[in-house]
Amino acid sequence: MNIGVLALQGDVREHLAALAECDALARPVRRPEELDEIDALVIPGGESTTMSKLAITFGLLDPIRKRIADGMPVYGSCAGMIMLASTVLDGRPDQESFAGIDMTVRRNAFGRQVDSFEAAVRMDDVEGGDFHAVFIRAPWVEEVGGDVRVLGRVEGGPAAGRIVAVRQGNLLATAFHPELTGDLRVHRYFVEMVRHAADAR
Repeated sequence: MNIGVLALQGDVREHLAALAECDALARPVRRPEELDEIDALVIPGGESTTMSKLAITFGLLDPIRKRIADGMPVYGSCAGMIMLASTVLDGRPDQESFAGIDMTVRRNAFGRQVDSFEAAVRMDDVEGGDFHAVFIRAPWVEEVGGDVRVLGRVEGGPAAGRIVAVRQGNLLATAFHPELTGDLRVHRYFVEMVRHAADAR
């Protein structure tokens, strides 16, 4: 399996390292031709408006949208969740997304950088108890369409009950950053999604 990490901006190295630990062949993706060589894609955390602009500049916006429509598995963390959303609240007027998951996401919902925090999140389908989840200028999901499964919510505190992990078919998104914690369960879950998608082809 070749899993690409969108390498326009954000915590690319951390995702590449996590995927390698899950025995996946991981490579950075910056150009449309590199997109043709991968079976799945990870969209890292970072700054979603910058990522949107660079995706257009590098000619990746439409090719990634097409691969998503064709069934390519994609996982987005934090800014990656925003990039996968069909509707983005509090974004720039010219901000584009890949629009793969039928959900409304609020950008910087938990606050600014100084309001970054850690919280317990339990994810359906992923064994091992709560995640120690790191949220950095994170979004949350305000509503989802009928084909979207809510996998995780914040367990406690002021944000208790907020949706922070979802799945729609071959698409997975979390508002938190598992690549920063050393907990590989989300990446292993995604690698299994990629394997199942390959077997189904």
